[in-house]
Amino acid sequence: MHPFRKAVEARDLAAIEALLAEDVVFSSPVAHKPYPGKAITAAILRAVIQVFENFRYEREIASPDGRDHAFVFRAEVNGLEVHGCDFLHFDEEGRIDEFTVMVRPLSAAKALAEAMGARFEEIQREAAGR
Repeated sequence: MHPFRKAVEARDLAAIEALLAEDVVFSSPVAHKPYPGKAITAAILRAVIQVFENFRYEREIASPDGRDHAFVFRAEVNGLEVHGCDFLHFDEEGRIDEFTVMVRPLSAAKALAEAMGARFEEIQREAAGR
């Protein structure tokens, strides 16, 4: 099992953050622009762990060189099932420098957007304080 998956499934926020590169870029399924930087990415991931219920990875797919991974997951947001995938790229040091999330169906993506939107001022304050 990949260390990222292990950290997420253990809800080990420190281990997740330790895997992020300083210059990581997070692309959200519900935002129009990417979020650059470790502080904001870590804050977003901490909030997502609280928003997703019954989160579980179903499959892990890796490129032959191990620098690209896809982690297929299912979760719930406000009673709606979310099916999604975390697409990660790892830099030369083995840290995540690109983190892209995609989710479906649209109704679940909207529920995720609402839940995260309600927390976004807090997320931004947390990131600015780091």
